[in-house]
Amino acid sequence: MPGLIRGVARTAVIAGTATAVSNGVSKRQVSRWDKKAQQEQPEQQAQQPQAAPAAAPAPADDMSAKVEQLKQLAELKDQGILTDEEFAAQKAKILG
Repeated sequence: MPGLIRGVARTAVIAGTATAVSNGVSKRQVSRWDKKAQQEQPEQQAQQPQAAPAAAPAPADDMSAKVEQLKQLAELKDQGILTDEEFAAQKAKILG
């Protein structure tokens, strides 16, 4: 019986460690992508000539895009890639 408990405990520790490492990697990737996007945005704006403002997208298209983003976030949360706090922060960004 002690051997069985030891094996189960070892498996739990390994699974917990793998989850923690995976979450850390995901957080670093998101951070890098955010930084890269912030760096590219001013460059793209500087390269574009000044033009008349574009027409606003149709509200239905905008809402469907937001819903799709929220679905993707929910999938990441369900997979354990995002924590509840990260999910809430990204959701707030999307919904503005």
